[in-house]
Amino acid sequence: MQMESIVSLCKRRGFLFQSSEIYGGLNGFWDYGPLGVELKRNVREAWWQDMVSRHDDMSTLPGAPTPFSMEGLDCTILMHPQVWKCSGHYDLFHDFMVDCRESKKRYRHDQINGRWVEAKNKRIFVTAQAGDDEQQKMEQRALKFFNLRAKNSDDLQWDGGVTCLTEIEDFEQVVGPDAKKAGTLTEPREFNLMFKTFVGALSGEEGAAYLRPETAQGIFVNFKNVLDSTRHRLPLGIAQIGKSFRNEITPRNFTFRSREFEQMEIEFFCHPDQSADWYRYWRDRRMAWYTKLGISSDRMIMREHDDAELAHYSVGTADIEYAFPFMAEGEYGELEGISHRGDFDLRSHMEGKLDEKTCPLEVQLDEDGKPKWKGSGKDLSYRDDLTNEKYTPHVIEPSAGADRAALAFLCEAYTEDQAPDDKGKMQTRTVMRFHPRIAPMKAAVFPLVKKDGMPEKAKEVYLDLKREFNVFYDEKGAVGRRYRRQDEAGTPYCITVDGQTLTDGTVTIRDRDSLEQQRIKIDECAEVIRKRINDE
Repeated sequence: MQMESIVSLCKRRGFLFQSSEIYGGLNGFWDYGPLGVELKRNVREAWWQDMVSRHDDMSTLPGAPTPFSMEGLDCTILMHPQVWKCSGHYDLFHDFMVDCRESKKRYRHDQINGRWVEAKNKRIFVTAQAGDDEQQKMEQRALKFFNLRAKNSDDLQWDGGVTCLTEIEDFEQVVGPDAKKAGTLTEPREFNLMFKTFVGALSGEEGAAYLRPETAQGIFVNFKNVLDSTRHRLPLGIAQIGKSFRNEITPRNFTFRSREFEQMEIEFFCHPDQSADWYRYWRDRRMAWYTKLGISSDRMIMREHDDAELAHYSVGTADIEYAFPFMAEGEYGELEGISHRGDFDLRSHMEGKLDEKTCPLEVQLDEDGKPKWKGSGKDLSYRDDLTNEKYTPHVIEPSAGADRAALAFLCEAYTEDQAPDDKGKMQTRTVMRFHPRIAPMKAAVFPLVKKDGMPEKAKEVYLDLKREFNVFYDEKGAVGRRYRRQDEAGTPYCITVDGQTLTDGTVTIRDRDSLEQQRIKIDECAEVIRKRINDE
């Protein structure tokens, strides 16, 4: 229910809209409205400032293993197709999908759950897409299949708990999530998640290219360029914020799983002997970043992957997970992954092959038994100018999604409480309790009434603050209703110009969360807001 309220507020207040909504929308694509674009921009800027611009600010964490440097990149969305072949995406970047012959819908194989149920001497495996209310949907589908009414739900004999479809071998008794009959699902088959396009006038395979499914590879192929142009020594982090594209089979859960999304990634290059320490450092630093910006530690966990979960290149991976409202009770969704990638990526682009020791997957070979996808042949190793040691750096990758982070901050900020209205009567108040650093608007300026010179003075305050902050001006309606509108927008401070302002040059500043009001001088407004944002 809370997720429905959040989605409704996002559209009503201009955080998020369905892409191409007037034409029925396009599944898996979302547009950010006036408030949403500011929220997401603030999330990106906070990440860039804390990870890149002020990377060596250790005020909230134990120190790094050694001093290190950070730089930024902005790489193209389209890259040479050989990049994706040597990285493994061309061969390995896929999900398994199943199609329903009855409903004509397509599903990810691992995102369908079900339970065995028996009635009227017939046994079926009834399914629903994984997520909230799946048991309720399974029961409704089972009643419909057996032609039973809700009052006869006791006639359903359930056998065992919820099981993923991946555990079921025979689909003849499986009722698909949107099917009325059993046995309508096809066998699972591979589906490559990269969007294919063509470069130039050629429309054949010789002109084929792919929209990048991640920003990381642009960093790897530019590793030597950054190293040579900046003259840094390792350890060195290279950061990038940018759009990525994945042709998800079943995008769902609002913006959590989309086909177009924005990533905030760091590839941190270090000596192999220090990589384990850097892996632990970046796990702690990224976890602390979310809590510092307002995510409750009670709703967030750090989960280390077991061996069976690890990607083929990964030495170790930990996920920062958040209890999104659309998750079932006690479950979490991935917010960010921190991966110890070893030297897999740089070696792959040098040699064009996968190491069978760290990647037991089958490598495509040509007729001569050599790797089918040849590397660049460029030397991407590193030579320490002090010790003269040469090695292929290990990489630690903190990979965050700007969209998932914005969604988590939206979910965490949404609260309802009781507050007095203009007449002193208590009523329910919807408040978006964003941390001031990421709040779309930092302050709103109101004249108490639209007369006696108050609007003119309020606009002076507004224009002065707008030089530094994103500020909103509102003079419509009762001041209490204006407060409510700003509470829903997540604005942390409201400044009111009243009759006293015209005599002594002071205004009232109201705090969104505590509702406390304080008189301050007009020329102190910017400094007070600045201090509160930085001190929170």
